[in-house]
Amino acid sequence: MSVNIKLLDKINDDLANRNNTCELLIVTKNRSEEDIKLLLNLGYTTFGENRIQEAKKKFAQFKNYNFDLHLIGPLQSNKCEIALDLFDTIQSIDRKKIVDMIHDISSIKEGVKTKFFYLQVNIGKEIQKNGIIPDEIDHMYEYSLKKGLNIIGLMCIPPNIPDPSEYFDKMLEIRNKINNKLRLSMGMSNDYEYALKKGSDMIRIGSKIFDD
Repeated sequence: MSVNIKLLDKINDDLANRNNTCELLIVTKNRSEEDIKLLLNLGYTTFGENRIQEAKKKFAQFKNYNFDLHLIGPLQSNKCEIALDLFDTIQSIDRKKIVDMIHDISSIKEGVKTKFFYLQVNIGKEIQKNGIIPDEIDHMYEYSLKKGLNIIGLMCIPPNIPDPSEYFDKMLEIRNKINNKLRLSMGMSNDYEYALKKGSDMIRIGSKIFDD
């Protein structure tokens, strides 16, 4: 596996052509430590991982580097404390049980690393995907704030269709309804160009920039 610099440059050009800023999060799931080191040495500092144990093992050797690590995969209750010690941001908050556990752990433990959280929205109401259904976002947002979580954004994985713009529009509506200052993490390798047009604040790119 190796980094496709040409495609990475294209994504950066797409970001640069926007009127406002959008952050690139590089998804390093299943990628080698060598790929991560190359990206760090190229100046990239924001990474996303789906699996907690994999992330812990791979990023342990990069403690001397400055980077932000995001959890973008499901957070299981039995891995909650490990995640809070490992990730700067957790983007996959999707149920009250996890909110309660984060609150309880943070209340009794000093030096918790995770400072920022996103609510994961099941924008397509797909039964096979994690996330909060749109009708319940208001309640989960207020509940999370009451429990002391610093909710800074909303994250989604839209249905796998050629043009998911309608779902990105729905995310904008939800965000503007509950708090228009929240960040939107939406857009991946196959649909990030649509997400950029709809005002995404962070795109999560993995497979597109790696040669397998």
